[in-house]
Amino acid sequence: MKNQRSTPGKFAVLCVTALAMICGTAAAQKVQGVINGRSGSTMTLQTQDSGNVVVALTPDTQVEEVQGLLKARSKQMAVTALIPGLPVQVQGSSYNALNQLVADTVKFKGDSLQAAEDEQAGLAPTQAQVQANQQQIQAEKQSLQQQQQQLAVEEQKTAAEQQEAAANAAAIAANKAAIAEDNKRFGELADYNILGEVTVLFGNGQVTIDPQYKPQLLSLAQQAKGITGYILQVQGYASKVGSAALNQTLSTERAQNVTEFLEQQGQVPLTAMLAPGAMGTSSQVAPDTTAEGQAENRRVVVKILQNKGISGT
Repeated sequence: MKNQRSTPGKFAVLCVTALAMICGTAAAQKVQGVINGRSGSTMTLQTQDSGNVVVALTPDTQVEEVQGLLKARSKQMAVTALIPGLPVQVQGSSYNALNQLVADTVKFKGDSLQAAEDEQAGLAPTQAQVQANQQQIQAEKQSLQQQQQQLAVEEQKTAAEQQEAAANAAAIAANKAAIAEDNKRFGELADYNILGEVTVLFGNGQVTIDPQYKPQLLSLAQQAKGITGYILQVQGYASKVGSAALNQTLSTERAQNVTEFLEQQGQVPLTAMLAPGAMGTSSQVAPDTTAEGQAENRRVVVKILQNKGISGT
């Protein structure tokens, strides 16, 4: 009789457990999209069905790079790998008080990360590069005008001359398109205000931070913490002395070392930093023909970014 009386109680417990499991499963959310913004410890996804979705990143968020044809293997990654332009799948089980999906896991493909990093590395053509392209177009325009005037004076135009004029016009159109693309990439960070910046210089072949720059980096970190929704961008560069492969490696290690210093000594959470950018020998700020110029090009640039939507500008 004792066992019979306890049966309804056991049944009730099983029902409650099953209901909890069902509710927990229903609460789970999966969102797929492309990261189109980072602000503080949040990121914004552009999705096909739901528009922009704001995702909250926490120290417990697991970031995984899916590997293999069957996606059966995964590699744990730092949250700094979540850079704009990266397609991701986010899974979360709850929303915070701001109605932001709290990410339990964020997954992405390895080749997608490489493509996003390559795109980011190409987002920074210098103003000098843009100006040089514009000057080239102007020179080609003048050359084309001279050719057209010469052809107008001549009574007979040969087929070769007409083809040359057409080729010049096509070259100008192609250069115009290239300049437009450069300007587009140059303005990719137009949605952000730059509220602080520190440049760290390195010796030839060196990747260790010189002690003289550490107080500047700590001061920048302290400044950033007082800014709502800040993001730190760290980009490493190298001079053109040596092989391209070596310079790419040097720029990578310099950026990584500065990022680790900001995290460990500056107490900047990884959720507030973009992945270290290895810019190699792009965006040279001084001629590499002199020792002084080479020294200026061996650098890491750290910027405090704030989304203009937060600042109201």
